[in-house]
Amino acid sequence: MIELLAPAGSMEALRAAVQNGANAVYLGCGAFNARQGAKNFTPQTLTEAVKYCHVRNVQVHLTLNTLVSDKETAEATTLIRQAAASGVDAFIVQDLGMINLCKAAAPDVPIHGSTQMTIHSLPGVQLCAAWGMSRVVLSRELSREEIRYITANSPIEIEVFAHGALCMG
Repeated sequence: MIELLAPAGSMEALRAAVQNGANAVYLGCGAFNARQGAKNFTPQTLTEAVKYCHVRNVQVHLTLNTLVSDKETAEATTLIRQAAASGVDAFIVQDLGMINLCKAAAPDVPIHGSTQMTIHSLPGVQLCAAWGMSRVVLSRELSREEIRYITANSPIEIEVFAHGALCMG
C-alpha cells in the first residue's frame, strides 16, 4: 500500500494537504518536535486538527522527534496523554526514552521511528520492530535498491521521504 503523508505546520497547511489528497499528515505540537520552524499546534488546536482529518478519513501523526532530557519527561508525558486523548493515529519518535514514555502513557497509539533515528539497514528496522514500533521512516540517504531490499524483508511498515534529502515542504 502507498500512503501520501504530508507535513502540516499550521491549520492552513493541514487543510491544503487534506484537500489535495493526503492520506495522512504529520505535525508538531508543543516543544518536543523538530518542526520548530512551523507554526505548530497547541493541544487545543491539535484536537481540532484531528477532528478535521478524521471526518475526512485522514490520519494524524504527531512528531515527538526530539531528544528528551530527564527533567522534561513529565511535560512530554502530559503532551503524549493529551495527544492520545485527541485521537492522534501515531507518534513519530527519535529518542529511545520517548518510545518508553509513549508506551507507558498511550499504549494503544502506534509508534513510528523517525528518519532522525538514521535507520539505514534491515537489522536497524528489525531492532525498531523489537522495540514495538509499527513503522520506520528510513534514512533519507538510501538508494532505491537499498529501500527495495529493506522493504521486501521488513517485519513492519516502511516510510520514505519522496522529495529528497532535505526536510522541506
